[in-house]
Amino acid sequence: MSQALDDGPFFHGTRADLRAGDLLTAGFRSNYRPEITMNHVYFTALVDGAGLAAELAAGDAPPRVYEVEPTGPFENDPNVTDKKFPGNPTRSYRSSEPLRVVREVPDWPRLSAEALVAWRTRLAALLSHERGKIIN
Repeated sequence: MSQALDDGPFFHGTRADLRAGDLLTAGFRSNYRPEITMNHVYFTALVDGAGLAAELAAGDAPPRVYEVEPTGPFENDPNVTDKKFPGNPTRSYRSSEPLRVVREVPDWPRLSAEALVAWRTRLAALLSHERGKIIN
């Protein structure tokens, strides 16, 4: 586990309708590679990053951002840190232990329709290359 961890607060973006006290657990399909069952649950210390994840998440439900707290150890997310990018500029983490929902975050920066299309295009291009492989 990395020594360079955050104190939070932490956020998770999703399309799931959750309540305070609910637990987010590993074992669900990836939003970006649905053929992969994830061994970790992912979160960030940046509300904007959680908002982006919520906007890009699979499904038709409204995107939502939650403040969460890890219930166990966590590490830097290798999908966006040292193995692919230097450091942890996105302040992104993952844990094999559940995250507890603290509250829904009502006001978070939303993407414009144009920005959302650009992000989806960028993500599709990234995932079509080896660099887009998920480190699970």
